[in-house]
Amino acid sequence: MRRPRRNHSAKFKAKVTLAALKGEKTIAELSQQFDVHANQIMEWKNQLLQQSENIFMTKAEKAAQQSGPTVQELQAKVGELTMEIDFLGQALGKLDRPSARR
Repeated sequence: MRRPRRNHSAKFKAKVTLAALKGEKTIAELSQQFDVHANQIMEWKNQLLQQSENIFMTKAEKAAQQSGPTVQELQAKVGELTMEIDFLGQALGKLDRPSARR
């Protein structure tokens, strides 16, 4: 019989992950100690390692990373859409001529 799904707090995850990073005990020993599957410990450890650079980012770096498209990208998109509008306007102008009708 399976046990019900458990939700672990961020504090608990940090505690387990830091113990795994210290390397004083094996993952199997930590798994038994904290009653968490070894794969789960490795997943938390990988998440911490991948996101660790965010901890040391300045506010300006975080804002730049979270902001939307740059001004250059928006200007390029406006130029592209302007060209499409001009092209379609010309194409519609040709349809209004009598030779284009059947």
